[in-house]
Amino acid sequence: MSCNDHCVKLNDGHLIPTLGFGTCMSEGVTKSNVLEATKLAIDAGFRHIDTAYAYQVEEEVGQAIRSKIEEGTVKREDIFLTSKLWCTCLYPELVRPSLERTLASLQLDYVDLYLIHYPVALKQGDDLFPTDQNGESLVNAVDLCAIWEALEKCKDAGLVKSIGVSNFNRRQLERILNKPGLKYKPVCNQVECHPYFNQRKLLDFCKSKDIVLVAYGALGTQRYKRWVDQSSLVLLNDPILSSLATKYKRSPALIALRYQLQRGVVVLAQSIKEHEIRENIQVFGFQLSSEDIKVLDGLNRNLRYLPAEFLLGHPNYPFSDEY
Repeated sequence: MSCNDHCVKLNDGHLIPTLGFGTCMSEGVTKSNVLEATKLAIDAGFRHIDTAYAYQVEEEVGQAIRSKIEEGTVKREDIFLTSKLWCTCLYPELVRPSLERTLASLQLDYVDLYLIHYPVALKQGDDLFPTDQNGESLVNAVDLCAIWEALEKCKDAGLVKSIGVSNFNRRQLERILNKPGLKYKPVCNQVECHPYFNQRKLLDFCKSKDIVLVAYGALGTQRYKRWVDQSSLVLLNDPILSSLATKYKRSPALIALRYQLQRGVVVLAQSIKEHEIRENIQVFGFQLSSEDIKVLDGLNRNLRYLPAEFLLGHPNYPFSDEY
């Protein structure tokens, strides 16, 4: 079963598959692992691939997609590919060159979706996480509306089909939505979202504005040592998730993914293991009861695994607001 059988329409008319394959991998995973995993994902039926400049694997993701096109497994138009504009490029004059650099790495003519990765600008340069001598992030002021206008021009130039945001709070979304002369609304907001952090208020707001919420960290993240508190609760070990997995004869991961789909959330799943990749695509093969959705709603504890502490202190830091 291909993910292209399960899509939702974005507010610009394009379709996005509701299950995506994420390519931000944990420590110890090599670029060749990502290349092979992306090929496996396409073979398994994934048609929505999510990457970013900051993940430093765009070349491998592009290579995987192109090899599957050359084999005849897919056509370019079968694949929905997302990439993201990193914080060091959050300057109006750098938006198009950054997207062109991404396309050159992918060796593709366009991406389907391009997102502002975070609403915070870091110092320009090759260092993804620039810091001063005290280890503090070098942040800069950013005009989100000017960045958005530059993205709109990229869409008009045919370099990207849809444009959106990631890690924006309600206030930051409203800044774009209320921009005088807005040409295109953000089609989505990609944020951390899982049963321990279900983003109910932000989801309701996005739905009210016809903006799709895309969930990353939907399985409790890859527990990256650099970014995630290693003493935090492990989502997939949750006893309620485990009992529902037994009830439905599915894995806890599939229960967590299915939960998002039934809430109207587009969900990303990550793995380099073939059996997990093939299992995740089975999310369309069953349905949770409304009672069990409520049970999963009850797991929410506002636990954010990825608080982006490297951006703390910036006036645009997105996670200080309630949502």
